[in-house]
Amino acid sequence: MAYTTTTKQSYGNRVSKSFKGIGSGILLFIIGTVLLFWNEGRTVKVKRALNQAEDVTVEMPDISRADPQFEGKMIHATGDASTAEILTDDLFGISLNAINISRNVEYYQWTEHSKEEKKEKIGGGQEITTTYTYSKEWVSSPVNSSEFADPSYQNSNFVLTTIDSKQVVADVVDFGAYKLPPFLKNGIRSAEVATPQLTEEMIKEWNEVLWKRDSSATVSVSTGQAYFGRDINNPEVGDIRVTFNYTPTPQTVSILAVVVGNTFAEFVAKNGKNVSRIELGAVPAANMYEAAQKENKIIAWIVRILAVLLIIGGLKGIFNFLSTIFAVVPFIRRVIAAGINFVCTIIGLIWSLLIFVIAWISYRPALGITFLVLIAALIVLLVMRSRKKKSAAANTTA
Repeated sequence: MAYTTTTKQSYGNRVSKSFKGIGSGILLFIIGTVLLFWNEGRTVKVKRALNQAEDVTVEMPDISRADPQFEGKMIHATGDASTAEILTDDLFGISLNAINISRNVEYYQWTEHSKEEKKEKIGGGQEITTTYTYSKEWVSSPVNSSEFADPSYQNSNFVLTTIDSKQVVADVVDFGAYKLPPFLKNGIRSAEVATPQLTEEMIKEWNEVLWKRDSSATVSVSTGQAYFGRDINNPEVGDIRVTFNYTPTPQTVSILAVVVGNTFAEFVAKNGKNVSRIELGAVPAANMYEAAQKENKIIAWIVRILAVLLIIGGLKGIFNFLSTIFAVVPFIRRVIAAGINFVCTIIGLIWSLLIFVIAWISYRPALGITFLVLIAALIVLLVMRSRKKKSAAANTTA
């Protein structure tokens, strides 16, 4: 069953909030503008750093010995990453010769979802109806149900116990005659499943913990997980499931990094950007650089879209008070609000394009100036076409 609440907001409160929103709008507009400009610079710098690194990268065909000729050079090498260490998760009896082990904990909890519906009232007031729905879901941390809107669901959550998620990485990971530094070994990820090895004594200890909250709850073990609750096939609120993954050793990897003694460092480009990379499997250097360039482009577009949305949202926040002032007549307010949204979107896009061009002129002068000339030519063409149409219309009338 859904639970609804209805609140009313007076015309005066709405106007007051809309004026306060001007400050937030200005802040969002500035953040979006700065973010857009910064992102173009970041994108260009990363691309140039990758190009510079690729130009000087040499192949290291043999990693079985530390060869002095590669000292200080940016290398590409493929080989086995391995460790002799035994990694453990003492809470669950796991002990493996592995590069890393991860423990992932989830709790079965009630979660709250809300949806608002706003109705304009004659005189400028507003009625806000909020509908709350609830569902049971697996989540990464316990949910505080004491703040739920529906009283019947308040304090409905509990957990049988709390367990931390964690990851353990081997201190020493060998790469032939070399040692992988943290920025490389932490990038080795494999999703092999590890199964808990609970002894009878450990099961007894866990059950004693669980029985303090629920006398019928127990811990059970299946492939890749430990389950805390009554029935693994019918989860109840408070149940916990813990899954485990590890990266076996040895693991074939390909790396891009600078040789420093018997380990590696990141390549530092002339513009200060760092370059390094590790991928599972035997991957050619060209493919690794291509993947890095693609990732850079994806990040660039994600940030661009975010920045443009912030700019448009900021403009709407700045000018939203205009529609609120006319809220005394809902129809007029809706018309003005639609106009504000349209105008702010157009202005936001134009402003974003302007910042984009300025950034390109700063970081990519040739492309930026070319783009600016094309925009100017397009504007001139549109103006000339508009004048021709007006002239033709005037001649027809005459």
